[in-house]
Amino acid sequence: MRLFAAFGALALALGAAAPAPAAPADDPDWPCAQRKTGPISVAAVWAGPDLAEAGRWDDDSEAAALARKLASRRTPIDEMDALIDDFAAKAGADKAARLTRAFAGAIDLINTERDRVISGVTRYARGQNKLAEKIRAEADKISDAEEDKEVSSPQALEDAQSGLKWDKRIFDERSRALTYVCETPVLLERRAFEIARKIQQRL
Repeated sequence: MRLFAAFGALALALGAAAPAPAAPADDPDWPCAQRKTGPISVAAVWAGPDLAEAGRWDDDSEAAALARKLASRRTPIDEMDALIDDFAAKAGADKAARLTRAFAGAIDLINTERDRVISGVTRYARGQNKLAEKIRAEADKISDAEEDKEVSSPQALEDAQSGLKWDKRIFDERSRALTYVCETPVLLERRAFEIARKIQQRL
């Protein structure tokens, strides 16, 4: 009965292993405590010139290159100032329009990455839900076997217990990873705000 109690408790603990859902009712697959939202609104972070009037950002190769560097999470926030200043110094009289193009590119790229991350989180959560169902089913089978040892093979029971422990370990590791990934959309929003703030300071 000791093993029965242990695996029964394990099954009951599964819900506590994953991030608590805080999604809107129409998206039950969203697992993050952070609320799921749509693309970052330009109006929410940008008070500079109209982006459309500055022209297509991908038609300006240098502005596009700056946009990619600023949008990339590999570029530290504290390195942005030097990148923007260097670009602005070379832009000359067309500085405002070209910096605006750079921001337009950065926000487009960040929103594209953010959408990819959100889609990935949803797929990941669905996989976690399936694994949780598998673990619950395994725990139920072990509980039944523990109650009726006369018809249970000791080796089969041991194998089932080992399989359950392994699946629970995978579930826990993936839950910890999901907690980190859930923060990424918010970090991208903050990055977009910092890019907008720094570029507007130089217009």
